[in-house]
Amino acid sequence: MKNKFSPLEKKIGVTFNDRVLLENVFIHRSFLNEHKKYHIPSNEKLEFLGDSVLSLVTSIYLYKNYPDLDEGTYTDIKASIVRTESLAEVAKKINLGDYIALSKGEEQNEGKVNKNILADCFEALVAAVFIDHSFEDAYSFIVECLFKDTLDHIVKNKLYLSPKSRLQELLQAEYRVLPTYVIEKEEGPEHKKEFSIAVYCKDKKMGVGFGLSKKEAEESAAKNALELLQK
Repeated sequence: MKNKFSPLEKKIGVTFNDRVLLENVFIHRSFLNEHKKYHIPSNEKLEFLGDSVLSLVTSIYLYKNYPDLDEGTYTDIKASIVRTESLAEVAKKINLGDYIALSKGEEQNEGKVNKNILADCFEALVAAVFIDHSFEDAYSFIVECLFKDTLDHIVKNKLYLSPKSRLQELLQAEYRVLPTYVIEKEEGPEHKKEFSIAVYCKDKKMGVGFGLSKKEAEESAAKNALELLQK
C-alpha cells in the first residue's frame, strides 16, 4: 500500500502514518456495492469532515489576508473557491482520480474524471490530513493546493461575483448604464422550457446565452458578453 500512494504523498508533501486512513480517502460508495465485505468503509464520513475543515480554513485565511473586505464579500469569495468545479480542478492537478476505487459501472461512466467524485475525494483528503497530522498541516495543505496563485487572482478580478454582477459593475463604471436582458426565444414544453436571452448595452447586443431558466440564460449571456469584451 505504501508504494501505491507514495507518488501522491510526494506530490502533496504529506506522509501518512495511518495507511488505512489514507486508503479510506479513495473508497467510493459504488466500490462497496461490488465488494460488500471490504474492510474499509466509503469516504463519505471523511468528505463530511473535510468539508467543514475546508470551510473553516477558507474563513480564517480570508479574515487574515483580506482584512479590508466585508463579510458579504467573504461569503461570495468562499463560495467561489470551495465550489465543486474548483475542488475538482485541484483534485485533477494532484491526480486523485488515479487512486479512486469505483464500481465497474462507475469506471465505465468515467467516474475517475467526474467532478463531483473528484471534489468529494479532495474533501476526504483534507480530512485525512487533519486527522493524521493536525489542523495546521491541513491549513498549509489547503493553502498550497487550493489558494496559491488562485485566490489573489479571484479577488483582484472579482471573479467571485456572478457574471451578471461583474458585467453590471463593468458597464456602470465604464458607461454609467445598466445592461438589459431580452428574451429572444422560448422553446419546449412548459415544464422544460429552454430560453435564449441576449444582453444589451444601450442598443448594442453584447452577448447571447441559453438556459433552462431565465436566470440561467441571463448568466450565460453575461458570461458570453464578458468573454467577448476580454477579446
